[in-house]
Amino acid sequence: MMKKLNLSRIALMIGTLALAFGFLVTNAVAAGPGTVTTTITAVGKKNTSPPVITKDNVQLFLNKERTQVADLNHGEKLYLAVLIDDSLDSEIAGQWSDLKAFFAAQPDTTYISVAYARNGSAMLAQDFTNDHQLAAKALRIPVGGGALSSPYLALLDLMKRWPSSPDRRSILLISSGIDYFRGDFGIRSPDLDSTISRAQKQNINIWTIYAPDAGHRGRGFFLAFRAQSNLSELSDQTGAESYYLGISEPVNLKPYFDELSTHLSNQYLLTFKASGGAKGRFEHVRVVPTELPYVEFLVAPQAFLPAGQ
Repeated sequence: MMKKLNLSRIALMIGTLALAFGFLVTNAVAAGPGTVTTTITAVGKKNTSPPVITKDNVQLFLNKERTQVADLNHGEKLYLAVLIDDSLDSEIAGQWSDLKAFFAAQPDTTYISVAYARNGSAMLAQDFTNDHQLAAKALRIPVGGGALSSPYLALLDLMKRWPSSPDRRSILLISSGIDYFRGDFGIRSPDLDSTISRAQKQNINIWTIYAPDAGHRGRGFFLAFRAQSNLSELSDQTGAESYYLGISEPVNLKPYFDELSTHLSNQYLLTFKASGGAKGRFEHVRVVPTELPYVEFLVAPQAFLPAGQ
């Protein structure tokens, strides 16, 4: 009797596994080749929370041509990497209580990591966790003038080590935007384009907050202004926003954290089908709302189309 019961259980397990395998294969076939996913952030009037967005409220244009939206879902899980420039003035640590409150306000579906940009790399202090108190413990005073930082090389390092994921992914960069590896890099950092391209290819939004560094040279108006412009372009091109008020120390970062929290809670994963030819390529993307007054979308202006199958 026991032997027959075990055989029955084995048969049931095999049947369940076969059903599950069939479900996965069906979903893979349904997704089809050349599926592209990009994150859109819905923004209401005066940065308030907008109404719930459905697929019927979205129009997608690929190279100015109307393209069908295959799927739109809220994307409950979020991986948020907080990258802090280690060359910042130590006074910025006075804002960490508000950053900790921002961590605590995130839902359990948000996984937070903390890293520091130093020596052209991202020094991980806390890996992704939804224990937000644990993430808050990784916050410390920046090293200051002794840190040779490059926010763009550190971002590239962080993204290269970030495994692919179907979930929403964002980076919050707190930095002066000055690349001390490049010195006086002119109007645009030479590493800006490669950082933007990788973020677009991996569907990562990069939100930036400007804060001055500890060095006297970094407080020069023209260098700081160019660095802020780089941070702004980085966020614009990755479907995010950049926050700054002049080149002085921010009085209070809490309004930035509050606005970012609202944005992160109103994000959607938009999926469409397109082929990037033999090698894959970037194409211009525009997403606009329909029948939703006072609503706009933040979205990366380019998406990477994978190579055709």
